[in-house]
Amino acid sequence: MADTHLTKTFASAGNRKTFTFSVWLKQAFGLTSGNSVIFSAGSASNTYCQIRMKNANNYIQFEDEQGGSVTATPYTDAWFRDPTAWNHLVVRVDSTQSTAADRVRMYMNGTQLTMSGGTQPGQNQDFIINNNTGHALGTLWRGSDSGGHWNGHMAQAIFCDGQSLAPTSFGSTNANGVWIPNSSPSVTYGTNGFKIDFTGTGASADSSGFGADSSGNNNHFATTNIGTNPSSKDSPENNFATWNALGSNASSITEGGLRMVGDTGTSYSLGACSSIAFQKGKWYAEFKVGTFDNNYIGLCKEDNMLASSGDYQYQLGQLFYKSNGNKASGDGAGNFGADTSYGASYTSGDIIGVAADMDNLKLYFSKNGTFQDSGNPSSGSTGTGAAFTSSTISGAAGSDIKADTFYSFFSAGYNDGICQANFGNPSFTISSSNADANGYGSFEYAVPSGYYALCTKNLAQYGG
Repeated sequence: MADTHLTKTFASAGNRKTFTFSVWLKQAFGLTSGNSVIFSAGSASNTYCQIRMKNANNYIQFEDEQGGSVTATPYTDAWFRDPTAWNHLVVRVDSTQSTAADRVRMYMNGTQLTMSGGTQPGQNQDFIINNNTGHALGTLWRGSDSGGHWNGHMAQAIFCDGQSLAPTSFGSTNANGVWIPNSSPSVTYGTNGFKIDFTGTGASADSSGFGADSSGNNNHFATTNIGTNPSSKDSPENNFATWNALGSNASSITEGGLRMVGDTGTSYSLGACSSIAFQKGKWYAEFKVGTFDNNYIGLCKEDNMLASSGDYQYQLGQLFYKSNGNKASGDGAGNFGADTSYGASYTSGDIIGVAADMDNLKLYFSKNGTFQDSGNPSSGSTGTGAAFTSSTISGAAGSDIKADTFYSFFSAGYNDGICQANFGNPSFTISSSNADANGYGSFEYAVPSGYYALCTKNLAQYGG
């Protein structure tokens, strides 16, 4: 949920001058128009401290305000606009430093960030963070929830009380030159320190287990608006696809990049595409239909993601299953290239499965676990019941699936259509948990034999 957050009030103040906060983030929401708060503490509207992603530029800022007096506002020169990748943020605070620039330092993926804007705190300043007051992950806390909710993913949130630590305490570069988390950081947590893994297991301040502290300090957090699927399969070690907030015509993308609301107007629009594209391999995803009007679910060519906003335009390379039960494609000239009877109609609450066989150039659709037209995604080159194949169906341009072309899963619709994606990391409630053959993902229905969730570990193996 968009307003999910965790809270904890410490019994006593820790070291308010020196501490380190480390967290892995996946924005998922693209550009912000206001504030997206990562970590905060506060007791009143004018007494708080926050680490946030700010404004449409998406820079990261550390801000402290006490009794209406703003005492620190440093922020990064760099802007962070990629909604598809995991990144590791470290905020290193030590107001005892004689050099002002060393009092609040930030790092992304092991590299220190330049911070020429804002004002560094005074020497030996005490901050609101680590005081005996309310603290929150994922929202601005000023004695209560004040909004600015984080609408993405978090992993391994660590707070070290009384320690000023470099990012190498929490991550390292692997053999491929990629910055990865240390699963068991060798750090001293201090009295108010914590390590929240967001796994939904272990002791916690409530029954969810989602706010469990694994540092050994038992500084467990309580959860608010946690929903039914708080723990995602998505992680820094295995990045799953989401809706891509960049180049989207959706009016909003929320719930960690998995819930899309279409164009608010009364025209057809592209909606949104998956953040990962593929041209080979076999891929499976599920899409739950919400409030809708003429929803379309299927594949589109990668360059469709850059389509201009407004009318849907039925762009060349779009292949989809319509809510009226037909299958159709776009001819690139504002028309359907093929619009023929195919399967059952679907409506709000139905789950549409899409199985894309890029090795044999076949595309299949299911409704609530049943593949339409007696489709068999595991039939290989035979293509039993495939909705689209490499052979042109009706002679119209765009009505076939092509080799050497990158495709993305997509959803489109008319008049505020809602579609929740499950690329193996569901935001909606599922009654079962079906993984692919590699053990990745969690789906409502069984993954067809030979098909895989759209995530980086599978891409590395199958070269999507």
